[in-house]
Amino acid sequence: MAGRTTLVKPPDVDPTKAQIENALELTDLSIIGPDIFTNTRELWHPPGARGIYGGAVIAQTLAAAQRTVPPDFVVHSFHCYFVLAGDSGVPILYHVERVREGRSFCTRTVQARQRGKAIFTVTMSFTKENSGGAQQVQHAAKMPADVRPPPDDYVEEQLGGGTSPFESYRIEVTDKDGPPELKKTRQWVRARGKISESGGHQAHLSALAYVSDSYFIGTVSRIHRLWRFPFKAEDLHKLSPEVRNHVVKLNEFEGSGSVEDMKGRPAIGMMVSLDHTIYFHNPKKVRADEWMFAEMESPWAGDGRGVVTQRIFSKDGTLLATCFQEGVVRLKQKKEPAQPKL
Repeated sequence: MAGRTTLVKPPDVDPTKAQIENALELTDLSIIGPDIFTNTRELWHPPGARGIYGGAVIAQTLAAAQRTVPPDFVVHSFHCYFVLAGDSGVPILYHVERVREGRSFCTRTVQARQRGKAIFTVTMSFTKENSGGAQQVQHAAKMPADVRPPPDDYVEEQLGGGTSPFESYRIEVTDKDGPPELKKTRQWVRARGKISESGGHQAHLSALAYVSDSYFIGTVSRIHRLWRFPFKAEDLHKLSPEVRNHVVKLNEFEGSGSVEDMKGRPAIGMMVSLDHTIYFHNPKKVRADEWMFAEMESPWAGDGRGVVTQRIFSKDGTLLATCFQEGVVRLKQKKEPAQPKL
């Protein structure tokens, strides 16, 4: 299996499906054991990241669990931990355990494993549709009234190398002069292409799960205006024009403003996700191939960690999901001057 990124040779890309559907496709390994799946295609390793993009594993564990529940059950909560960095050069095995089968709820746990070790573990709950009764308690947060979706002719400049199955509209940071705990980041996202009818609502939910990890823990760096590149902002002029132009555009896209304003700002030493939670509020209303609005804020950061909350709305203002994430956020430390030897 040396040098192989998947257990089975990937099939040709299905042109009738959206890019996100092909990227998240699973292969059933029931020949090995019940409820075991593997990634059909190599997973994306973002440039400079410690491992594969976490949203891909989030989405594929959800997709695997969805295959084991009755068709009239939909996911409503998802709680996971990132255990180890995933290696894009090694196949992932997804082991689903059917923890509970109830009349209104059922529970699944999924472990994602590489080289025999768990790299990711999740527990999720599914609920039977329309099981809440005729009379219900209902309320939902409203989408901010002052936001507008991208223009119809918007075409994203693919700053990340053109590998993402999602397109994004630039990130906006509110209350830029206020304290970090009052700032919010806002962004519009949608899957490229059209998610197929055969994918059903499950494909849309997996796609939302995928994008929910995008720029999430990084909210802490944006509201604190932390420099995240592996060189000082003051040294930008030393880089090639191509790289310099890319950094300037990426810094502006992520809501950090000009590189000039970032000179002298604290720099990130380490930033990785620890856990991730998604509450799905209106599963059947999710249309991930249409513009969705994500608003993020951080109520707390300290002791080398930070917590971020996220609300995801549909274009018409329906609250689709609420997400939470905690991650490691460590600054580069100043080197202590060497002590003279006695």
